[in-house]
Amino acid sequence: MGFLKNKKILITGILNKRSIAYGIAQSMYSQNASLAFTCINQKHKKKIQSIAKKFNSKIVIKCNFFYNHDVKNLFLRLSKYWKSFDGFVHALAYIPKKQFFEYDLNNINKKDYLNTHNFTSYSLIHMLQLCQKQLNKNSSIITLTYLGSKKSIPYYNVLGSAKSSLEANVRYIANILGKHQIRINAISSGPIKTTSSYSIPNFKKILNYSKNYSPIRRLITNYEIGNVAAFLCSNLSSGITGQIIYVDGGLSISGMNHLQ
Repeated sequence: MGFLKNKKILITGILNKRSIAYGIAQSMYSQNASLAFTCINQKHKKKIQSIAKKFNSKIVIKCNFFYNHDVKNLFLRLSKYWKSFDGFVHALAYIPKKQFFEYDLNNINKKDYLNTHNFTSYSLIHMLQLCQKQLNKNSSIITLTYLGSKKSIPYYNVLGSAKSSLEANVRYIANILGKHQIRINAISSGPIKTTSSYSIPNFKKILNYSKNYSPIRRLITNYEIGNVAAFLCSNLSSGITGQIIYVDGGLSISGMNHLQ
């Protein structure tokens, strides 16, 4: 019997098998969770339905998180399958590609800045506003972040400030939802080869640095992140909320490992 048996979890943000959210789905399914998924549009739906089938799920709901009505419809449609559920994985991030270039104040414009924060950070709040009454007692929410929220990482730029906002949201939301016995935590992932990450200039150099200088001297996998997410959505982690959990091979604590 898996430790997520009888838990119903909504997973957002899967693009393909390389997605971090895919590794989370794998781990949660291996612990007997029932899963539902979102897709960004109808064109993408068949691909996600094929993925959902591997996890014995027929629930794939179209939702473009840029549009408020889509997010509202997401939970209305989910309620037709599940009257209530036990949490969701917020694996959403966005930044226009032109913002990945060398950091310069003149490169930043208000529209891109607000869109990045809206999709990456506010979307978590918006989801909770719309589904809080559908969440069971002892539900758990997971979101994904990165070291660029706390340190200046080359090319991460505006997304770094959006992830900082997201992490602050986790702390404040934990305080709000705690009285309802609902928990929320963030997983700060090490660099992983995903479709999105390859939009970052010199990403291979970032991967190589992590592999060579993190304490465990290797890259982490999306399944390893999934294992932590599964634990955080289970009753085994009932005393943990409002935290940023680093799953990065220790890269976030290393200083001058390149000198060793």
